[in-house]
Amino acid sequence: MRLILASGSRVRREIFDMIGWKYEIITSNEEEHSNSKDPKQYVMDLAKHKANSVKNQITGEALIIAADSIIYMDGKKFEKPKSKYEAFENIKKMSGKSTFALTGVTIIDLYKNEEISFVDETEVHFKEVSETDITWYVENQEYILERAGYSLKGKASLFVDKLVGDYYNVLGMPVGMLYSKLNELGYSMRDFEMR
Repeated sequence: MRLILASGSRVRREIFDMIGWKYEIITSNEEEHSNSKDPKQYVMDLAKHKANSVKNQITGEALIIAADSIIYMDGKKFEKPKSKYEAFENIKKMSGKSTFALTGVTIIDLYKNEEISFVDETEVHFKEVSETDITWYVENQEYILERAGYSLKGKASLFVDKLVGDYYNVLGMPVGMLYSKLNELGYSMRDFEMR
């Protein structure tokens, strides 16, 4: 079976590698956009754009999985920061508050001509973090310009009190729900070639 991850995300690749699936990466060649004010619809729209862009680039059968993620808090979407300063400001705003990691996923199954889209949400509770510690974090964390300025795989794990939901969703790929949706399409893990 040809499995395509429609994402250039380093962390999503690491998650697929952890599972052990054999896959290839083809990324969208179009700019994704959504006019939706609803954050859940927004990430789902972007995931659909990515999946359909990849569908239009290939021939033959494949199973395409695309995802898009944001952090959402107090009516504001937090996407990838453009600078260390923006990453600092993001963490400062999240200090002592609860944020929501939202990931939209689209699966296009060209073997069965089916498509499934879904959104997963994980609540992330941040401790009160001093500006001194935020500065230390921003200066010392690798890949600071990813995922709203923090990754639970790195030093930001020090700042989190608890999660409600899927840890992997916060990283950008809710594998538990993905597994359930693949089951709904009639697949078991034996259907996927392993590395």
